[in-house]
Amino acid sequence: MGVVNVTPDSFSDGGEWFEPAAAVAHGRELLAQGADVLDIGGESTRPGAQRPSVEEELRRVLPVIEALAADGAVVCVDTMRAAVATRALTAGATIVNDVSGGLADDAMASVVADTGVPFVAMHWRGHSADMQSRAAYRDVVADVCAELSARARDLVAAGVAADRLVLDPGFGFAKLAHHNWSLLRHLDRVVDLGHPVLVGTSRKTFLGRLGVPEGGAPRPPAERDAATAATSVHAARLGAWGVRVHHVPSTLDALRATAAIDHAGDQSTDGE
Repeated sequence: MGVVNVTPDSFSDGGEWFEPAAAVAHGRELLAQGADVLDIGGESTRPGAQRPSVEEELRRVLPVIEALAADGAVVCVDTMRAAVATRALTAGATIVNDVSGGLADDAMASVVADTGVPFVAMHWRGHSADMQSRAAYRDVVADVCAELSARARDLVAAGVAADRLVLDPGFGFAKLAHHNWSLLRHLDRVVDLGHPVLVGTSRKTFLGRLGVPEGGAPRPPAERDAATAATSVHAARLGAWGVRVHHVPSTLDALRATAAIDHAGDQSTDGE
């Protein structure tokens, strides 16, 4: 899943693809590089981010979704608002990715249930402005699994088809670095909840702290793609359905190399 941030303030590439033409061109580039799905969002969810109006979010994403869907791309709208999801689906999106798992807007579940589209529900404890204040867990893996399970049950009870529900453990959302690493280490327990799992570690701050002295500034987002690829391979090995990334080639190459190793025979041959 390739990321297209149509925002001025996303942590990774805020502003770079803000204009519709630039966002469409970037989406086409991601497809050419091997992305299977394009995740298009008009609201930054970085820690501390303020929300745009509904009208502004629609202005950002609709022309991009329409153009890329017209190209034949599989488009996922990344939104917490039922009104935006509805308009995006009409414009050609076929998946809804809601980082709040439907908690931010009570109408989201009915929109997804009525349309029958796949729905990505992330583990969420509050909006970006203050979510990190909620990063307190007794046991992060057990707590996230329990909260995701409860959310899945509520969504299914609201009419969302169980076989159309994808879960996301929410790396970096109301989680500190050690929480993220623990969730990655035990990602199989999230997979065991019985739904496809989407992993979104791409360029997150906890990856940027690797190899940096304590107290030092994390490496810039664009320098975190190798670590992203490593976590993507780990997620794939533990059964993740998909990985959401900003830089498709590095992750795709890592996954291809791993697959080649896994499928190699026991016999050695000369060659490249």
